[in-house]
Amino acid sequence: MNFAGWTNFPALMEFGKIGFVNMLAFRLRYYTGILTYFINVTVYYFIWRAIYASDPGFADLSFEEMLTYVSVAWIIRSLYFNNIDVQISQEIIEGKITTALLKPIDLQAATLARVLGESIFRLVMLTIPSAFILFAVYRLRLPANLLAFAQFSLALLASILLVGAINFIVGGFAVKMKSILGLLRAKFYVMDLLSGLIVPISIFPAPFRELSEFLPFQHIVYTPLMLYLGKLSGTEAWTALGVTWVWVLALIVSGSIFWNSMTKHMTIHGG
Repeated sequence: MNFAGWTNFPALMEFGKIGFVNMLAFRLRYYTGILTYFINVTVYYFIWRAIYASDPGFADLSFEEMLTYVSVAWIIRSLYFNNIDVQISQEIIEGKITTALLKPIDLQAATLARVLGESIFRLVMLTIPSAFILFAVYRLRLPANLLAFAQFSLALLASILLVGAINFIVGGFAVKMKSILGLLRAKFYVMDLLSGLIVPISIFPAPFRELSEFLPFQHIVYTPLMLYLGKLSGTEAWTALGVTWVWVLALIVSGSIFWNSMTKHMTIHGG
């Protein structure tokens, strides 16, 4: 792990700017993205309303809490989502990765800096507008209290880095695989399900709920939302937040080791 590359803050800032500026080329897509997210939440609204109408005690969340959970889950997805894995695999296949490897900065650090830059763009162009519309239409609950919002914000920053670290590892498989399309699809479905985006993990069957406790995915959506709603408080909240950041560190270290092992005997064609 190139620690010197992680401490080159001016260079990392530049990569963050690159991530932000690159997203400007696709800004029109985010106008339609706002509508897409609104439609997604609306579909969930009618599904959950029908479920709660037949069984009000269906989950440990009230209907208002469930609606807030689903809406805020999609709002934060607009912030943490990135295609770093696709970009890395394309650069490897096209041979462009050699340019990145020659730069005096850790590739993983540069990648995560770019992720943060993209997230700042998404915050302005997609997350805030989507949040404004959804809160206005569905009268969603605000965070349980100021501390809950602060903890939620820290967890949200961690979720951005978690997704970036996971995607970096997935993209790295392109070094040895001709195509990672199947892997990308599997990651997409597993992440959306086990993160709690589709349904809260608390209503999973016991075996899946227990399995999720040993995986990092729940800290992408479920943990931040439980902090937001005030379902985790006191020591329990700080413990969950601590575990989230431990996962961030663990995945960054694992990603660095994995990348170094994959590129030790890498042959580049094209580029």
